[in-house]
Amino acid sequence: MTALTADVAGPTTLDADLPPGPVDGPEAGDPGPVGPSGAHLVLRRVGAVGLKVLGPFLVACGFVAIWYGVTYLALPDHQRFLLPPPHEVVTDGFLDAQTRSELISGLWSTTRVATLGLLLAFTLGSFFAIFLAQARWIERSFYPYAVILQTIPVLALTPLVGLWFGFNFRSRVLICLILALFPIITNTLFGLRSTAKAHHELFTLHDSGRWTRLVRLQLPSALPAIFTGLRISAGLSVIGAIVADFFFRQGEKGIGRLLDVYRSQLASDKLIAAVICSAALGVAVFLVITALSNRVLRSWHDSATHRS
Repeated sequence: MTALTADVAGPTTLDADLPPGPVDGPEAGDPGPVGPSGAHLVLRRVGAVGLKVLGPFLVACGFVAIWYGVTYLALPDHQRFLLPPPHEVVTDGFLDAQTRSELISGLWSTTRVATLGLLLAFTLGSFFAIFLAQARWIERSFYPYAVILQTIPVLALTPLVGLWFGFNFRSRVLICLILALFPIITNTLFGLRSTAKAHHELFTLHDSGRWTRLVRLQLPSALPAIFTGLRISAGLSVIGAIVADFFFRQGEKGIGRLLDVYRSQLASDKLIAAVICSAALGVAVFLVITALSNRVLRSWHDSATHRS
């Protein structure tokens, strides 16, 4: 009876003298499951970056190996000048001081032309797409002429532009503009037309005007499509700058002029180096547009937030 009374009344003297033990559970401030440590997150990030770099590096190694095989195994000795091995391209094209200076100067000239042409194409193409999106009858009336502009062969148009406006910097920019304009128009128009109907109805419910609807709804919704058009037009702008420079043969030397000069000299190693510079310029412009797109869209769009 005494023991039962002690159990009900509280701890005995012996139990009270013992130090309190650790208390488990949320009332003891248990932090719960512990997430990955900072070092683990760093290792995961480094591993993800390594995988992204390793794949392209292995593909490049395979390409160089095939290049060596074609040069030394498939081509006879007297035709090896048609495809010199990679180390000769590096030595004669990039390590030679005179050739390197020519390539850097030509690359800078082509970059200026392509960048200005792309900016003009983005500005004019965006405004034209907004104009087309105002009404279906406007789109049906003007959009076919944008398609016609895209279907004109650039090789046929380049000499005409040179004859009409002169073989100068302005004409080279115009060629870039013509090539880069259509993807921006069509992608921007697609983005403006793809806004969800429920969102339009919400703006209608709030009695929003045309300008408010455009700025606050349609343009933000069209941003992924706009950046897609920019990425496509970036490469086309570089191609336009090279093609115009190749045909005009006047004014400041760009990569296109160097391609023509090296071709006439049968300098295959320098010609391949110029081609590599052209491709590098296109990739660089593409990566800049992609980085800008991810920065703008990363907080809300799947194309920038869900990346493996």
